[in-house]
Amino acid sequence: MDNNFALLNNVEHQNIKVITERSARYGDDVHFAMTFPLEFRQIQSCYPIFFRKDANTGQFSPVALFGFQPRENLYLSDTGWDAHYIPLMIRRHPFVIGLQQVQGEGDTKREVVSIDMNSPRVNESEGEALFLPHGGISDYLSSVTEMLETIRLASEMNAPFVDALLELDLIESVTMQIELKDGSKNELLGYYTINEEKLQELDGETLGRLHSHHYLESIFMILASLSCFRTLIDKKNDQLGDA
Repeated sequence: MDNNFALLNNVEHQNIKVITERSARYGDDVHFAMTFPLEFRQIQSCYPIFFRKDANTGQFSPVALFGFQPRENLYLSDTGWDAHYIPLMIRRHPFVIGLQQVQGEGDTKREVVSIDMNSPRVNESEGEALFLPHGGISDYLSSVTEMLETIRLASEMNAPFVDALLELDLIESVTMQIELKDGSKNELLGYYTINEEKLQELDGETLGRLHSHHYLESIFMILASLSCFRTLIDKKNDQLGDA
């Protein structure tokens, strides 16, 4: 189903509620989501972090990996999302934040929140209310607005971080070998990671520059997260066992 974003307002959307349950039927059956250095510390304890390259723009973006193939989220179970941290780009649905031109004020723009009215989470009978019965926004919508602002600020950090890695030739293509307990062998293609050999060759001045921008910590978080790839394989094997 195509998205149908509408500018959120307390007149048209007074009775709208949002289901926050985690389930494939609400669109959580995705195998990766964009992430940001701002949340790498939480992400690396649950998910492997890789880079993906946009086929149209050539831009690299860090992603948290949930599965090995499209619509496979190995962290989803009958009881919800099986991890202590859910990435920001998953939790923000069905909302997005954007900029709207302010009429009569030149280039001035203001931040606005939109909601996808076609999302299966959006309804008028169950879930978290957006607006209070007698006016004002709910605590839920307030927390969503704060989260969207965090995402906006965090997304601005991605490009300079990636640019710094590319400048030092620290991003390399990676092929992950996957052997499951049923004997099947697979390869994970199309992902990129940190070139550890070139990282180790950097001089002190360059490392200091990376550290001063907090990029060095993010690099180490990415490398540490790769241990979670084993978690993905274990979860896949558990599903095979259940089958």
